Amino acid sequence: MTTAQPASQLKIFLEMIKFSHTVFALPFALSGALLAAGGFPGVRQTVWIIAAMVGARTAAMAMNRLIDAEIDARNPRTAGRAIPAGLLGRGTTLLFIAVSTGLMLVAAAMLNPLCLKLLPLALFFLVLYSYCKRFTSLAHVVLGICLAAAPIGAWAAIRGSVDPPALLLGSVVLFWVAGFDILYALQDLDFDRGAGLHSIPVLLGVNGSLWTARLFHLIMIGLLIALASVMALGAVFLCGIALVTCMLVYEHWLLKDGDLLKLDAAFFNMNGYISIAILLFTAVEVFTR
Repeated sequence: MTTAQPASQLKIFLEMIKFSHTVFALPFALSGALLAAGGFPGVRQTVWIIAAMVGARTAAMAMNRLIDAEIDARNPRTAGRAIPAGLLGRGTTLLFIAVSTGLMLVAAAMLNPLCLKLLPLALFFLVLYSYCKRFTSLAHVVLGICLAAAPIGAWAAIRGSVDPPALLLGSVVLFWVAGFDILYALQDLDFDRGAGLHSIPVLLGVNGSLWTARLFHLIMIGLLIALASVMALGAVFLCGIALVTCMLVYEHWLLKDGDLLKLDAAFFNMNGYISIAILLFTAVEVFTR
């Protein structure tokens, strides 16, 4: 197998890291910025928040694909990914990781000193996640912590501090991501068991995983309500919570019998809609106060 020509490597890289899935965390980062600013945070800060988010997510996904390349090669579901399939070299992937990490570093420096100080902690969890399934079933929670950094970091970028509302919104993301990642991991249940890897599905089985994901998403809704109370958010935001609740119920209904044929609709479509809905209702709430 040979690697792709340089002209197509960027396209292959973006597909490998599922760049379009940035939609999951970016709206929460922007929601955190809106709430911290009490309105539009300004073009400059918004641009650098987006840059930091894109750099972090890109670096994290690329590291995960590189670190897991040997495992991916043995898994029939992931054997076609770019690195195990020979479409993208490890050196090229390392270059993309370096560029993405550099973008995150520059963006943090351009925002404020606190963001720069928090950067090593964020990088620690980004690297830790890729190794977690080798020794703990809590990889889903660590992934949630990684994405929770998006709204917390955006809040810190605006306020220069990490305050209780930021931690609440970060916790919303943590339980939301951990919940849907448990559902996603059901695809690899048999392979993970055979390979000696760890996950909630391996630990609890299909039914236990479904109930754990439901519990995590129930906690997420409770945290959204707590955020609304702490920040005195009004009817618009509460309507957003109601809509998100309905979408989560539908997501779990799709998978109620462990039917993974509907996983794409439950995982990609619904969770993309959920993050965008949170951003839209937050924006309307903030701008109509």
